[in-house]
Amino acid sequence: MKVIVIGCTHAGTFAVKQILKEHPDAEVTVYERNDNISFLSCGIALYLDGKVADPQGLFYSNPKELAELGANVKMLHDVKSVDPDKKTIEVEDLQSKQTTNDSYDKLVMTTGSRPVVPPIEGVDNKNVFFCKNWHDAQVLFEKAKDNKRITIVGSGYIGAELAEAYSNHGHDVTLVDTNDRVMSKYFDKKFTDKIEDSYKKHNVKLELNQLVSKFEGDDELTITTDKGQIKTDMAILCVGFRPNTELLKGKVDMLPNGAIKTNDYMQTSDPDIFGAGDSVAVHYNPTGQDAYIPLATNAVRQGILVGMNIEKPTTKYMGTQSSSGLQLYDDTIVSTGLTMANATQQGVEAREVVIEDNYRPEFMPTTTPVLMSLVYDPKTRRILGGSLMSKYDVSQSANTLSVCIQNRNTIDDLAMVDMLFQPNFDRPFNYLNILGQAAQAQADNQ
Repeated sequence: MKVIVIGCTHAGTFAVKQILKEHPDAEVTVYERNDNISFLSCGIALYLDGKVADPQGLFYSNPKELAELGANVKMLHDVKSVDPDKKTIEVEDLQSKQTTNDSYDKLVMTTGSRPVVPPIEGVDNKNVFFCKNWHDAQVLFEKAKDNKRITIVGSGYIGAELAEAYSNHGHDVTLVDTNDRVMSKYFDKKFTDKIEDSYKKHNVKLELNQLVSKFEGDDELTITTDKGQIKTDMAILCVGFRPNTELLKGKVDMLPNGAIKTNDYMQTSDPDIFGAGDSVAVHYNPTGQDAYIPLATNAVRQGILVGMNIEKPTTKYMGTQSSSGLQLYDDTIVSTGLTMANATQQGVEAREVVIEDNYRPEFMPTTTPVLMSLVYDPKTRRILGGSLMSKYDVSQSANTLSVCIQNRNTIDDLAMVDMLFQPNFDRPFNYLNILGQAAQAQADNQ
């Protein structure tokens, strides 16, 4: 079996390893147009913040390891075209500039994503940067040394973490977003209000509900928005990602944004072409629909499934709840499934309960409040999503709620499910039980 893998970050790396584990005699060739593989881009902010001393730790594999497993790894090779009918590809060696053809029995598309480049005048200004890969991280690390004023455009996860990282090191940070709330895609208003207060306490200037229209200037960068101008030394665009799927445009089924659709076994509409990672859509369990949610967690699982199913369908994809989180200053902020705003936007009938309670009894020497929300279907009472925020580490509670969504549990299940009690850790009812009980009370009074 001859397998070609195009692209080798999260999904590609795990696909190669699993293919060779399941089929050690397979002929696996990897084409990667960059000079590195397996970079954890989610660690860029940690690196810039000085929390990761050795950035090499952000790489969890390398071409040598994959070669030792039996893969033929061709770095700095750019695949120019794919012919699914002939099962061939055309590829350019970026060093020699020579173009060759190769053939496959199975093709794995793990081409990832690229930053969205908005149609803004001056976006190619020398003081405007992106944040996606290892090379971006190195550039940002060096540039920040000589620039006091840094403006982040986009307040999703990457933008939010970069704003914190630079503010921790004495930079004058401005965070710009077209929405009227930071991180509005991931958290509802009671959470984002707290996040915004935290930014203000750390001297991050918020410029929300405004659209950037122009970048200009050499030594000093001027950012023009529909509400005024921002003077800064450098800007970092973090306005989202789009799938790298032009190679298969018109050749396999895709979402409108270009994300490749796959079945439960990671096969595209062409059964000999597999897809995984940021180039493909996920099966989003809260809605039962395909969605584009580029996360490393999705990528590594999909990559493994490609390896398991490359010869014949054996193991189904479980789908995802899109669980995610971050630590912002002293707060742990996590979510899984739908927020209420997401549910409304997608036309999903839902209700939300929001409460705050201490994570353990007041008779303990200390305790810490936890802000919690639960989104549920008012008819079936099925859990659709949840968020938590606290200075106490509540990260694993998002995983518990993720399992509840995966298993289609109800608010009644969550209210009474057995959880340990010990005053060091929680109350006789865990705070998630209390959240479920609050949802019950709300639902029963509607």
